[in-house]
Amino acid sequence: MAISLQKVQETAPALVSLYRSAGLSLRKHGLHGERVAVYLVIDYSGSMRPYYDDGSVQALADRVLGLSAHLDDDGSVPLVFFSTDVDAVEEIALSNHEGSVGRIAAGLGHMGRTSYHLAMDAVIDHYLDSGSTAPALVVFQTDGGPVNRLAAERYVCKAARLPLFWQFVGFGDPASRQFEFLRRLDELAVPARRTLDNTGFFHAGEDVRTVSDGDLYDRLVGEFPAWLSAARANGTVSR
Repeated sequence: MAISLQKVQETAPALVSLYRSAGLSLRKHGLHGERVAVYLVIDYSGSMRPYYDDGSVQALADRVLGLSAHLDDDGSVPLVFFSTDVDAVEEIALSNHEGSVGRIAAGLGHMGRTSYHLAMDAVIDHYLDSGSTAPALVVFQTDGGPVNRLAAERYVCKAARLPLFWQFVGFGDPASRQFEFLRRLDELAVPARRTLDNTGFFHAGEDVRTVSDGDLYDRLVGEFPAWLSAARANGTVSR
């Protein structure tokens, strides 16, 4: 069961408008009533510092919580911080969302480089260990390409056999060549390279806070229904 509006009002009143916007977007894309595990992966590389300082990362986390409240019933989202390695695997919840990203980041060490595949591995482990049978939507935020492109590509291809959809979100200059890899990753051949198209990518611009809630939610879930239908058709998702 989804979390009710009343419970969101009681536990996270600041997220009520996000919850409502997320619900409208889910209905628009035919996802109302679906049960989906939602993950958030956040880039903790050195170039990300301004996005932590100005509240952009927290803004994304709050919006993902608002979305997850419709798709899952536990009121929390597993959160992976990554840079050169996996820096932390935590959970953020409706009940303690305010400032949650900053609190966790304050306890982390040096902001390193950008290793997608290690973060993907952490998500896969968490999902398999959870015993969940629901499909998963993984919101994967980054401001640049990975240090090991081959490893990232291999993980995407191997993960296509699992009920996980990776929605990559770019922060920064839309004209930057840093995102060429993600655009290519989003177009990897099916079935030659992977069994399903299990990735999406969109660029949120230099300030995600200026993207309207409705627009952001549409882009977060826009490619998920086609994957979900294909994954059910070939048995990757069992329900």
